[in-house]
Amino acid sequence: MSTQRYWIAVISQEHTLRGVAGGFTQVCHGKQAPLRRMKQGDYVVVYSPAITMHGKEKCQAFTAIGRIKDDAIYRVAISEQFQPFRRNVDFLECVECSIIPLIEHLQCIPNKKSWGFPFRFGFFEINEHDFTLIALGMQCYEIIRPSI
Repeated sequence: MSTQRYWIAVISQEHTLRGVAGGFTQVCHGKQAPLRRMKQGDYVVVYSPAITMHGKEKCQAFTAIGRIKDDAIYRVAISEQFQPFRRNVDFLECVECSIIPLIEHLQCIPNKKSWGFPFRFGFFEINEHDFTLIALGMQCYEIIRPSI
């Protein structure tokens, strides 16, 4: 039985692009506790509700997908007041995928009319079915058809 787990992190598209470029993820405004739930080898999918963190322009897409690289959790000093925790991620080649056509099929969304509710937590676990469905939508073939 695999102990691999699958996660969704809710992060603006702008911040996601920074994380992909830097090979890291940061969730829930830099809190350490959610990052502790992930282990090396777990997969994380990033859902971006908006283009920017405080912006009103919607994105509503899965914007990145990757595998947790190691078990290190580390702190970064952005400023004296903001020192978030991060995890290293090997991000995989993919395309952004709108959540809208997937809503009806995602088991992590029990109430399809209030589909955004689970994402309000900022970070949560999903099952393999949902992860595979999202990976297919993102054309992340490295996961669907691993190289031999």
